[in-house]
Amino acid sequence: MLKKELSQKIKLRAASLGFFRAGITKAEPLDGAHLDVWLSRSFHGDMAYMKDRRDMRLDPAKLVTGAKSIIVCAMNYYTPFESATAADEGCISRYAWGDDYHDVIRARLKKLLAAIQELAPGTNGRAFVDSAPVMEKEWAVRAGIGRQGKHSNVITRDYGSWFFLGEVIVDIELDYDAPYTADYCGSCTKCIDACPTGAIVEPQVVDARKCISYLTIELKTDRPVPEALQSKMGNHIFGCDICQDVCPWNKRFAQATDEPAFQPRPHNRRPKLSELAKMEIEEFREKFRKSPIKRAKLEGVKRSVEIAEKNRNFKGGRQ
Repeated sequence: MLKKELSQKIKLRAASLGFFRAGITKAEPLDGAHLDVWLSRSFHGDMAYMKDRRDMRLDPAKLVTGAKSIIVCAMNYYTPFESATAADEGCISRYAWGDDYHDVIRARLKKLLAAIQELAPGTNGRAFVDSAPVMEKEWAVRAGIGRQGKHSNVITRDYGSWFFLGEVIVDIELDYDAPYTADYCGSCTKCIDACPTGAIVEPQVVDARKCISYLTIELKTDRPVPEALQSKMGNHIFGCDICQDVCPWNKRFAQATDEPAFQPRPHNRRPKLSELAKMEIEEFREKFRKSPIKRAKLEGVKRSVEIAEKNRNFKGGRQ
């Protein structure tokens, strides 16, 4: 089968699995200069794995022997409901309202890989979601999925930035898409201006140590949130969508997902802070089973809830 025909079949299969777009790029070592500068500034905070797995992150051949192609897939997760605004509610990032996207996307990518192996017998490959050492935003731009915005998320004209990315790396050559080169941001700085903690230190550069998503998810549970940042977290208890909420592309082009797995669980969208504060481990495990929220652990959620309670003097729990 010709590379072009095979690539088209792969994209059609990806679409049938719920991905609104799939792009293909050549698997080759990346220039690590940008990553190295980011790491040297300690912007990764407690995420030691970013430095420990640096070489794997830059070279796909360290993940799949003989890697030649990367299929990047994008899945919309936007659900058009209001986030928590009341002062007694905890704000959870939209992506975590439903089922754990790692499980959802990984299962679809494995099906895509199986389809590729059926179309091209003997193909070796692996499927990856964002927990793996893959520079997914860089590959998404190279595969023509969209353009990285100033908030560092990848933006598309048809879905904004409300989507997940996943990759399949294979050891066969395919027909490669042109990298995305259009600049969607121009002079707009809405995301930078809106970030309450100043985490977007320059276009496309985020200091994770100041990012509310990092503070509520990645910061080790035995570490306190820096005092200077606590009042700026408002009522956020898991993640943050502020930079995406203010993005003009999301305001104009966000589309509701038809994926049932990403529909909000009733207790995930606008939970009461008082109920979370008294939650025990058994209830936590039951309510957040197969949910991204389990990543923060009960201790982490309660740490964020305690801060949110202190911030209730802010209107709606936010600055």
